[in-house]
Amino acid sequence: MDAYHTDAWAALGDPTRRAIFERLATRPSAVGELANALPISRPAVSQHLKVLKDAGLVVDRPAGNRRIYRVDPAGVAHLRKELDRFWSSALAAFKVAAEHNEEGDS
Repeated sequence: MDAYHTDAWAALGDPTRRAIFERLATRPSAVGELANALPISRPAVSQHLKVLKDAGLVVDRPAGNRRIYRVDPAGVAHLRKELDRFWSSALAAFKVAAEHNEEGDS
């Protein structure tokens, strides 16, 4: 697993960052909007957004004197690819186990 995926999974491991990410998945928002919806300060939201941005999960764009954050589809695609890999491995292992069990029953 490369560092990109490790950082993304670790970033989402924090409940507050996950809540911010989930809000951004609903709609792009500025730091102030996120802070108003959460029980943490604007500086804390900014710190969490930095971690999410460094992990490749969110991007931002300037809008006047503030920045609007949104989920980065490329970052989500990387996470989905990783989950698909895990799921494929789990299904393959299950198939092997099931086939082995059928042979033992015969």
